[in-house]
Amino acid sequence: MSDSNTTDFTNPSTFILLGIPGLEAAHVWISIPFCTMYTIAILGNFTTLLIVKREPSLHWPMYYFLCMLAVTDLALCTCTIPKMLSIFWFNSREIDFSACLTQMYFIHCFSVVESGIFVAMAFDRYVAICDPLRHSTTLTNSMVVKIGFAMVLRGGMLVLPGFLLVRQWPYCRTNIIPHSYCEHMALVNLACGDIRISSYYGLFVAFFVTGVDVFFIAVSYVQILRSIFSLPTKDARLKTFGTCSSHLCVILAFYIPGLFSFLTQRFGHNVPLHFHIIMANMYLLVPPTLNPIIYGVKTKQIRDKLLHFFTHKGT
Repeated sequence: MSDSNTTDFTNPSTFILLGIPGLEAAHVWISIPFCTMYTIAILGNFTTLLIVKREPSLHWPMYYFLCMLAVTDLALCTCTIPKMLSIFWFNSREIDFSACLTQMYFIHCFSVVESGIFVAMAFDRYVAICDPLRHSTTLTNSMVVKIGFAMVLRGGMLVLPGFLLVRQWPYCRTNIIPHSYCEHMALVNLACGDIRISSYYGLFVAFFVTGVDVFFIAVSYVQILRSIFSLPTKDARLKTFGTCSSHLCVILAFYIPGLFSFLTQRFGHNVPLHFHIIMANMYLLVPPTLNPIIYGVKTKQIRDKLLHFFTHKGT
């Protein structure tokens, strides 16, 4: 460990994750809300999957996409939180070089996949509200599977070049990562070569994915709102909008923390490092925690099935 800060090595076999620099003394206390949120995310998303699987009445595209979101959320937070908690609780800071790169790849891959799932969910709501007679013929089970596969393929292919670039850089400065997980730019900044292409490609993926996906979501909801406001009665408008409100909430919970974390990392040079790292962790943990809660509260079908499940079990 005494040579961790020296510069006489190339491509170290392990990296050292510092957790949240500057707040090491509070790691145990910080771990409490993180562990609580992770537990809620695991239980909530597995409950969502269980309810949809058990109830034939929920075997519709909207709920299939919700299951895809739950699986992605489980994968996204499990990529980082267990290792993070081991740092906080046991000071287990070492991570293998290949494991670090793998963690980085899956974090960004699942983030892109989740963004794509939101587009698919917006399209589902658009067809259901604006063209309900064609909903069952447009979004068939095979089409839902194809959309899900396309989202996974898109995430994997877009992130792969960045992963390969990071893998081929020589690391001769230090093996200490001032972060709680292997984030892309935190790794790139350790390389001793010309990292501009990695930085530019990371910017391209972030702006391309966010820009394209938000554009299609916005177009879908403009059409949805036009259809809602053309309904004859206020009750019909409120009922129809209620089917979209949960989706809008989870979209905001995903994009707002992600955008804030990305901008502070790239341009917030005056933002304290520990604040940036906490926000980066919130981006990976808040959506998986809130999504099953939002859908459980806002979606009547899931809420009713959940209440029936626990009432029946208790009886």
